[in-house]
Amino acid sequence: MPTTVDKKFLDWAIAGSDPKDAASAKKAAVLRRETVEKPTIFIGMGTCGLGAGAAFTLAEIKKYLADKKIDADLIEVGCIGLCVVEPLVDVQLPGKARLMFQQVTQDKVVKVLDAVFAGDITPVKDLILGQFNTAGEKPWDGAAAKDKHPFFAPQKRWVLQNCGVIEPTSLEEYLAWGGYQGLYKVLIGTGKPLTPEEVADEVDLSGLRGRGGGGFPTGRKWKFAQVQQDKQRYLVCNADEGDPGAFMDRAVIEGDPHRLLEGMAIAAYAIGANKAYVYIRAEYPLAIQRLEVAIADAKVNGLLGDKILGTNFSLEMVIKKGAGAFVCGEETALIHSIEGKRGMPRPRPPFPAVSGLFGHPTIINNVETLANVPAILKNGSSWFNAVGTGTKGKNDGSKGTKVFALSGKVSRTGLVEVEMGTSLKQVVFEIGGGIANGKKYKAVQIGGPSGGCIPETGVDIEIDYETLKTVGAMMGSGGLVVMDEDNCMVDVAKFFMDFIQRESCGKCVPCREGTRRMLETLQQITHGRRGESDKQTLERFQSIVYLEQLAEIIRDTSLCGLGQTAPNPVLSTLRWFRNEYEAHVYDRKCPAKACVDLIRYEITDKCTGCTLCAKKCPVQAITGTVKNKHEINKDTCIGCGACADNCRFNAIIKV
Repeated sequence: MPTTVDKKFLDWAIAGSDPKDAASAKKAAVLRRETVEKPTIFIGMGTCGLGAGAAFTLAEIKKYLADKKIDADLIEVGCIGLCVVEPLVDVQLPGKARLMFQQVTQDKVVKVLDAVFAGDITPVKDLILGQFNTAGEKPWDGAAAKDKHPFFAPQKRWVLQNCGVIEPTSLEEYLAWGGYQGLYKVLIGTGKPLTPEEVADEVDLSGLRGRGGGGFPTGRKWKFAQVQQDKQRYLVCNADEGDPGAFMDRAVIEGDPHRLLEGMAIAAYAIGANKAYVYIRAEYPLAIQRLEVAIADAKVNGLLGDKILGTNFSLEMVIKKGAGAFVCGEETALIHSIEGKRGMPRPRPPFPAVSGLFGHPTIINNVETLANVPAILKNGSSWFNAVGTGTKGKNDGSKGTKVFALSGKVSRTGLVEVEMGTSLKQVVFEIGGGIANGKKYKAVQIGGPSGGCIPETGVDIEIDYETLKTVGAMMGSGGLVVMDEDNCMVDVAKFFMDFIQRESCGKCVPCREGTRRMLETLQQITHGRRGESDKQTLERFQSIVYLEQLAEIIRDTSLCGLGQTAPNPVLSTLRWFRNEYEAHVYDRKCPAKACVDLIRYEITDKCTGCTLCAKKCPVQAITGTVKNKHEINKDTCIGCGACADNCRFNAIIKV
């Protein structure tokens, strides 16, 4: 059932916290956990936490509290960002600061809680991630501040401000942290409400650009819909998030759904829409569940639905579940999907802002874009555009912050939010802790299948829309996949091309057939020479030129933006790692030793002649006598690696 918030507290919270209302101020302080009256335990129950076993940890905590007969509040929160050390558990005792523990699996619950309740955290010091800076609460001895942790210290958490801190399904907590004040300022204001034109102007002046693709100015996009004569207009939030390695939108919705709803309400008011859709993939059940709760609570408290906050503005919010098609991240394909049609792009113009959903003007923004809107309206455009690149106080350059999903061969994976203009090196090596297992940095794939790779020579580059284009990459939705020396860049290009080819809607020939031909070419040059015909050998030698020519054709002639950017992974890896392509084509070798068909094995002088490798070889490619060094027949060897796997003396190496 929807939760009704006390009307007096709601009015106090959204109007900007009148200091004369001491009771509401006290309630807000309690909801912000500035102080607690009894032990309070927070557990990260986002998708990443659940994947690490948080549900088992939660059950063990409940059992512990029941067994010890401890009266405590148990609060489920979203992901705070540091996914690599989930499950995360925070404990706040009355009079003490909130203390965060990492990797609290089911078997560690008793140890952690025993130490905290005993007041001596020394036995669990290795599990302490940090403590919150809670004003007026006594800090724990021997625990560093969370904000000083190398993962959190360089970040500027605006969009992720509440994620991992508040209970996602609690409207009261969102209000206590300043929620819906931006919407109040728009619809009611201190003297008079803002007009839709004034809202769009404010967002335009802030310099906010779309966080889901090419970075088109958000306020300008809204203005396109404002000038249309059609009275029926729609707002769509694109929460499809189909890029491999991207999970920013999911985490925002799971951890702070009301921020998205507030941003959507403001955007809908600005463009004159009375109906809004959240297009979200069905593979995000937890995000959908929390969004449904948030919508119901907002509606029953007058923050959505008919006559919002007593004004003439009404907004119906609809959740539309997608089936996981990557192409539905493209605006026109997404529109077709909502209409009940097959998700396929259509030519533009007309653009959706002119003729979109059901033929009416439609504005489509992604989750992160809309999640920035409430703070911009609450704090003003100058607050937002003071951060980022370009001229301070103007809407040029790249303004505000950007959320990235940091994954791959990096020590600290998770969600990162930094100022625009932060260097890639700082994100990977300072926040991410550098390359895992002492390996060497090779590249970062940014922007998903539509993006490109940034090599070691570009690691100092500033992250903003324009600068990334200079190295053949793009911001995209914000996936950052880190690769090390063990990654083959030809294989990486093949992975993305395989993904793109399978996800192509098939409507236009350049994308449908061109990506297939590119994939076949990449498969050919990563395949061994066994059984290769003379024609195939010639095609292999021509493959690099062929890939470049085909990429240009696909980019220039594909129907939609996804098809036009499909060749980017190949073009990017060819630009920065051409030597690896040439090694595959001409030398039939994979420098990273990652392409299985090109791997060959060699027996070194460590061989003792035990004959085990010869016995395990499935094709009898190894010869030799007992107690003498063996040899591998390279023409017979199929590169299966059975010999190396079974050698007890590490005498067999990849070459």
